[in-house]
Amino acid sequence: MKRILFACVHNAGRSQMAAAWFNALADPADAVAVSAGTQPAEHVHPQVQEVMREVGIDLSKSQPQFLSEELAKSSTLLITMGCGEACPVVPGLAREDWPLPDPKGQEIELVRATRDEIRRRVLDFMARQGIRRPQ
Repeated sequence: MKRILFACVHNAGRSQMAAAWFNALADPADAVAVSAGTQPAEHVHPQVQEVMREVGIDLSKSQPQFLSEELAKSSTLLITMGCGEACPVVPGLAREDWPLPDPKGQEIELVRATRDEIRRRVLDFMARQGIRRPQ
């Protein structure tokens, strides 16, 4: 089974949405996702929680976590979320970057647009990786 690691700096927005979408859309027999950050925030951004709740995904109990070496080593692929030079690099782990705007402090419409773009990218990634949807 594949383990996909979505990472950004604070693990409070983009990477949280990406892991949540992935786990909602992918067959857990094929792959699961986790998210982490190099400098985790104290909580998931309220706007992110709100827009994900609009599509039936509850992030209210999600907690940003540190991107540890153990977490990285247990993963199959790292997807960074457009954090530029601050994005984590894990030696030996394949990496893909999704350049997306940080939702922190943004108007709700932009956060919704980012949410929808992440969903589109997750579905595209699943198709490229041969990861099925649940039956």
